[in-house]
Amino acid sequence: MEIDTDIPQFLANQKRAAPASLHSYYDTFEDLYERKLWHQLTLRIERFVAQPESGPFQVDLVDHFISDWEAKMNQIKFVSISVSAARQFKDIKDAKTFLEKITAKVDKEASREAYVFAKMETAHYQLLLGDLELVKKAMDECQKHLDTFDSVDPLINASFLRVSADYFKIKADYAKYYKHALLYLACVNIDDLAVADKASRANDLALSALLGDTIYNFGELLMHPILESLSGTEREWLKNLLFAFNSGDIGKFEALAPNFSQEAILQNNMTALRQKICLMSLTETVFKRNADNRNLPFMTIATETKLPVEEVEILVMKALSLGLIKGTIDQVDEVVRVTWVQPRVLDRQQIKGMQERLRAWTDNVRKTALSMESESVDVYA
Repeated sequence: MEIDTDIPQFLANQKRAAPASLHSYYDTFEDLYERKLWHQLTLRIERFVAQPESGPFQVDLVDHFISDWEAKMNQIKFVSISVSAARQFKDIKDAKTFLEKITAKVDKEASREAYVFAKMETAHYQLLLGDLELVKKAMDECQKHLDTFDSVDPLINASFLRVSADYFKIKADYAKYYKHALLYLACVNIDDLAVADKASRANDLALSALLGDTIYNFGELLMHPILESLSGTEREWLKNLLFAFNSGDIGKFEALAPNFSQEAILQNNMTALRQKICLMSLTETVFKRNADNRNLPFMTIATETKLPVEEVEILVMKALSLGLIKGTIDQVDEVVRVTWVQPRVLDRQQIKGMQERLRAWTDNVRKTALSMESESVDVYA
């Protein structure tokens, strides 16, 4: 590869326009470029774009410097640097157009992972522009590619999951948003996220958990550090509401209900939320009982869920249809016989309850063993 004689002049011009804190980077760029040390040059550019003051110079760096030797660099890093440059555009359309060009450059079999990365980051701007159909096509295409990879760079997974979660948020598909948002957080170091971003994601995850019609176990979210970003804020009541739902605490739910006026979507779904807290109260009631003591009279369920006795059967049928419990309903004796309750991620209080039940079970086993031991002596005699 021949060295472009215009490159030194370009770097010199940028150096003059840049603040003094960036001058050393430009000196290194020219030296590494002339020595054709592409890997070291890539690493140096990564450090450069990480500097906040480099923002105004990133687009030109990609267009007039990196474009000269982009084929020599790691293609995922090339896309990552380009994504950073795209954020410098004030116009969303310009950012989208810029990344579309980058996507076309890495649309090769040898750089398929980088292509997925670029495609999803382009989809991010398409989402901001409201082109939902194009975003869905990009998601479907990239999912097919991801399914063929033996392993995936966390950076690419994070990009796919972040944009997918944002898409499902706009579509108000709470269950899919909840799934993709949690998976996204598993791919990143949340300490690297901005404080506002963490609080926003915690807020959205909380709302999706509450409103998702298939989400009846919040344990994974309750144990996630992202939720701490709501502590000490005006939205802390939302965190407390999640704990109330997870433990089926209807009293606490009713105490927190006045806060719903701050969140119209919760206020508008009050009926669904009441049914959900009753279902979670039912499953918690079953869960707290020993496996040999799960015959629940209608009256017991009515007391726990604060429902009229005549509405208990409907609630149990709903729980059975959702797969939250398995069992039978005895309408004559007004008893629900539960044989199974949905597994769940436990919070610390529920783990403590499980520990106490295991201790009680151990004591019963010990007593049974001692009883059999004493009776076996008489049989032997």
